[in-house]
Amino acid sequence: MSTNSRSGYLPNDNPPPLQLVFLGFQHVLTMFPATVFVAALTGFHVGTVLLASGISTIVALALSKWRIGKFIPLFYGSSFSYIAAYLSIVTEMTGGLPEFGVPVPNEVISTMQAGIVVTGILNMLVGLLIKSVGKDALDKVLPPIVTGSVAAIIGFGLAFAALGLAEANWLVAIITLLLTILFSVYLQNKGFIGMLPVLLGAIAGYIISAILDPGSVDLSSVAAAPLFEMPVITFPSFSGPLVGTAIFSIAIMAIATIPESTAHLYQISLYVDRFAEETGQEKYKLEDHIGFNLILDGIGDFLNGLVGATAGTNYGENNSLMAITRNYSGPALMAAGVISILLGFVGKLAALVGTVPLAVSGGLAIYLFGVIGMQGIALMQEHNVSMFDPKNLAVGATIMVVGIGGNIGYEGGFLPITLPGFPNGLPAIATAAVLGIIINAIFLVFAPPEVEPVAEPMPEVATD
Repeated sequence: MSTNSRSGYLPNDNPPPLQLVFLGFQHVLTMFPATVFVAALTGFHVGTVLLASGISTIVALALSKWRIGKFIPLFYGSSFSYIAAYLSIVTEMTGGLPEFGVPVPNEVISTMQAGIVVTGILNMLVGLLIKSVGKDALDKVLPPIVTGSVAAIIGFGLAFAALGLAEANWLVAIITLLLTILFSVYLQNKGFIGMLPVLLGAIAGYIISAILDPGSVDLSSVAAAPLFEMPVITFPSFSGPLVGTAIFSIAIMAIATIPESTAHLYQISLYVDRFAEETGQEKYKLEDHIGFNLILDGIGDFLNGLVGATAGTNYGENNSLMAITRNYSGPALMAAGVISILLGFVGKLAALVGTVPLAVSGGLAIYLFGVIGMQGIALMQEHNVSMFDPKNLAVGATIMVVGIGGNIGYEGGFLPITLPGFPNGLPAIATAAVLGIIINAIFLVFAPPEVEPVAEPMPEVATD
């Protein structure tokens, strides 16, 4: 354990009991806005998602300590990468988008659970593959031009859905959007409060909506809700006409979370090893366990799919919190998991989330969905993807047009191509991802000539 508790904690350090509670609660506050937002937006039960988030986090931490002798300090919450797939399934099965904070029928959740369970299995298989052949081999099949473009279309493909929420009250939505942006920019690096721009934006938007549009806020459901209630547990259904569609459209989105999860592991590994060096302790070298980390991701999604929660991912927000506070303690994250589980039994919490006005959620969605899209572009920039290379242009162009155009232009985001198992058509974003993978695979098998780097223009020489 660190000799000076004020300096921070390494993953295997165990803070005193009271510190465990406060450090764990801080983690929960950090993950809460995004995790609950995904559940409320897509029609899942908020309590169930909080329950599963805590369980997935605790299981992953326990397995890492048991298997490699050290905690991999990551928190698992709802992933935004699957939102478009969820909304497509909900729209097809119910005839419209879900009301914010109002769960959809259990049979709809059960259908989506089939895809989430398969997502977990896919992640586990990819993790085993990386452990056996190495990450470089996977990067050839899923290069940044594929993963970055898919991440981009997930965000931009949801643009119309965000505007649909915002039109409930454009003024409230725009104010919420602007305030959330201001919080995220001007509170950056301002300590713990800088980690909560979305939560602060939601609270501010809620208050403004209550003032400008009093009828948009109704707290009667909160008063009527029990303080404590059992989370709603549903089980996956592998029957029904849209099960194949759900599995395909949801599971394939794992290709967007795999590079995200890997990047988060590299990030936390760097922070942990640097802190270990500063305190004169042995490095943890967590980056050596990329494959195992993806297996843990898969186990988390598998568990989520079994009980009726959204597919998850490890959270970069909590990584940033750990970097700021220098608290990388695995037991503190376990405490956060326990707190998340307990929150899942608070009935009034789910009811309160359900009172968030549509326009407020629309303002948040415009920002969050746009950020998802921009992060896809940033991923390609970070890996120096050349847009002068015809191969990259072909892969990226196909994914972008089919994914964005199909998701916005066709009802429910389904391309009008019916196949066995896809009676309502092919989900546009998932189809775009598969097309990108296929085109990239063709280039791997039949290697085209290398593109010469574009020469820098010669500087002009001043002449007399």
